[in-house]
Amino acid sequence: MDADQELGYSSHKETPASLFKLQGSLRNLLYVVSGEFIGTFVFLWTAYAIASAANIAGVVNDSNAAKTIMIAFGFGFGVMIGIALTAKISGGNLNPAVTLTLILARAVDPIKGLCMMVSQIIAGMAAGGAAKGMFPGPVTFANAMGNGTNKGQGLMLEAFGTALLCITVLMAAVEKSALNDFAAVVIGISLFLGHLFTINFTGAGLNPARSLGAAIALRSFPVYFWIYWIGPIIGSIIAVCIWYLWALLKVEEDEE
Repeated sequence: MDADQELGYSSHKETPASLFKLQGSLRNLLYVVSGEFIGTFVFLWTAYAIASAANIAGVVNDSNAAKTIMIAFGFGFGVMIGIALTAKISGGNLNPAVTLTLILARAVDPIKGLCMMVSQIIAGMAAGGAAKGMFPGPVTFANAMGNGTNKGQGLMLEAFGTALLCITVLMAAVEKSALNDFAAVVIGISLFLGHLFTINFTGAGLNPARSLGAAIALRSFPVYFWIYWIGPIIGSIIAVCIWYLWALLKVEEDEE
């Protein structure tokens, strides 16, 4: 099944043979990868731009409530638009942690999923470079721990924030329900909530492509940068475990 069908969205219409005579699975793979690149770029560039505007004074993680809400809205609405644009193209993952979740849930083919992850990471770097070039002053949208947060706390915040996002994706997009038509909105709200409780402590990574793109734009990799990769992986696994647990209990209940 195509990624859009796997995530519960109506399938796109068949397109004519391409100009370059690409056929079958290769054309489909390029179609999906292009969707993930463009969707991730739109999502992250929008979010980076809003974070740059919020941090225009050059101060990051200063616990300003209005700034926190503005950045959280930027990421929440940014991913909402990115998903709306690409749901019928690639499923609108826009995050390697989300794609890992779908691979573990057997909703996305592993090879296709790996290609999608690479596309997302490249798009994150492109979005970071574009935002850096367009806005004056220093890069202020990179992740950084603050307010006394230690590595263990930062790791768990990143893990639980990502788990919230990924379990929402599974329940709103993979499970067949009335939520399928509103998946982009529900997923956007979950990312908004995740940012509200992580921005002032970790800078709210919750997406390895987002963290890497911003770090490259800033040309700075703090010693704790690994939490922005390991945390989302842990969160992805937590979400899949919850999903499989619910699936198992539902089967047993039906049998009883």
